[in-house]
Amino acid sequence: MPQLAINGGTPVRSLDDWPAWPVFDEREEQAVLEVLRSGRWWFGDRIREFEEAFADFQDARFGVSCASGTAALKLGLFACGIGAGDEVIVPAYTFIATAAAPLLVNAVPVFADVELDTGNLDLTTVESLITDKTKAIIPVHFAGLPVDMNALGEIARRHNLCIIEDACHAWGTKWRGKGAGALGDCGAFSFQMSKNITAGEGGILLTDDEGLADRAASYSNFGRIKEGAFYEHFLVGDNMRMTEMQAAILLVQLSRLKEQTLRRQHNARLLNRLLSEVPGVSIMREDPRAEPRSYHLYMFRFRPEQWDGVTRDQFLEALRAEGVPCWAGYPMPLYRNPLFQRQARGPEGCPLSCPYYGRQMDYAPISLPHVERLCAEMCWIGQQYLLAEESAIRDLAAAVAKIWEHKEELRRG
Repeated sequence: MPQLAINGGTPVRSLDDWPAWPVFDEREEQAVLEVLRSGRWWFGDRIREFEEAFADFQDARFGVSCASGTAALKLGLFACGIGAGDEVIVPAYTFIATAAAPLLVNAVPVFADVELDTGNLDLTTVESLITDKTKAIIPVHFAGLPVDMNALGEIARRHNLCIIEDACHAWGTKWRGKGAGALGDCGAFSFQMSKNITAGEGGILLTDDEGLADRAASYSNFGRIKEGAFYEHFLVGDNMRMTEMQAAILLVQLSRLKEQTLRRQHNARLLNRLLSEVPGVSIMREDPRAEPRSYHLYMFRFRPEQWDGVTRDQFLEALRAEGVPCWAGYPMPLYRNPLFQRQARGPEGCPLSCPYYGRQMDYAPISLPHVERLCAEMCWIGQQYLLAEESAIRDLAAAVAKIWEHKEELRRG
């Protein structure tokens, strides 16, 4: 008789029996209703309150709200003076926004490899990528685990580089007692629908540098400044503003974030203990300097050499059949996206071959071994599922163990 649910056996649990996302209640409803009735939907008290509250939550002096995490990265690059022809080192295992943001300020992304056991920037490779054109590094605190910011800070100081943290997975994470996003020159966060704190969309840039915060705020608001009149514009800016309704929702969401972060952390560490006993998968490395740590994802690696011909796709399909929501994550490294393979930037190929760069950038030959391997082996569990009861987390681990024990049945398929 088949044991695996994919072959007709009994599943470990139901796919429907997991926490829904987003989490909200009458407090969000009341907050939105108050804004609606106020008639002040734009750039008011709630935005200022949220900027201050979130900056305080992450141990930063200043927060500049904006429309998205991508906008926050762009604001950080602009405020740090990154522009035409500058090179920015980014990891190749991340969402497109990390590499697109430099392009949006006419800078050139340079792809770095990542660590196999964290998915974070591999700092042993970073210095080899630094040239006279390099002006900044964007570390991604992947799945909420910070890059080693002490070591990265030393590299940045030696080469006079800016650090713009992509902290879009790291709400609530601290590194040696200080919040992610407040560790480099500035840090970007996203509040998009899938994020651990969400208003559907939105973002914020954090910094301890008042001048940097002022430049970012001006750029996000058509070049206006705090002391200027409404129709006075001091630089070429953009419209990247958050709305009052988003800020109102985020203030309520923020009130839950600490408790949710600790729950996700507890369940992720339980999964680490349980899955470490299952052959065929590898858990990701923790770092005791990150406490507490948010989990935008729980990740583990499928080790194909141990599965006797079973593929990762077969494994994930079988895991979903057992009632575990999971997926493979990024299907390819960023540099294999058509955007970078075609090098299409406009009529002159900007910024990769414009006169102000003075060089030719060709992404086609790039192959970073750890990034390639993670794209082939990684398995993701979304953050909302880490809010489940402990019994569900144990079922998740039991489902992985069940598939391992019956891998021959899966291989025969």
